[in-house]
Amino acid sequence: MNESHKKIVEMIPHGSSVLDLGCGEGELLYHLINEKGVKGQGIEINEKHIYKCVEKGLDVFHDDLDNGLVDYNDASFDFVIMNEALQEVRFPEKVLNEALRVGKSVIVGFPNFAHLSARLELFFCGRAPVTPALPHQWYDTPNLHFLSVKDFKDYCKTKKITIVKEAYLPDAIYTRLFPNLFSEKAIIIICKKHNT
Repeated sequence: MNESHKKIVEMIPHGSSVLDLGCGEGELLYHLINEKGVKGQGIEINEKHIYKCVEKGLDVFHDDLDNGLVDYNDASFDFVIMNEALQEVRFPEKVLNEALRVGKSVIVGFPNFAHLSARLELFFCGRAPVTPALPHQWYDTPNLHFLSVKDFKDYCKTKKITIVKEAYLPDAIYTRLFPNLFSEKAIIIICKKHNT
């Protein structure tokens, strides 16, 4: 289990209901079910990943997140997880609004495109950055949107979305003090203002 998955597992209380959007091969969902006793399901677009989820015994549906979550009622889940999904969807605002509608809280995990190493690579090399958190070349990246910690926090403020909890990787004092500069990845729990 990678560090971001460990952090998300820590954030979710035992027995919660969880919807994992863009769940990939189901590693995070599998750990949540087995370690935290969550009632969980996932949504994934890649059929090969869905087969891996089924092998793990997970309840995963084939769908495109950009189509919305019309099959789910308001506040159907305690948590909706969007780990490494927000920057890859075509319509992030629509998907985020749907996640906030369906989940009482939403956990958003994304690579910080303003990380110091990305800034330095762009400045000194004049190339699109390739870092541990951004491992793809410009021509094969799944990322459609490039956001920083500051971008996301500003978006939440503008849209009146409450930030409940923040975690940054690597987990260090300098990262917590200056997350926009030093964090490679942000994991942020959000909810609509009326939920607080």
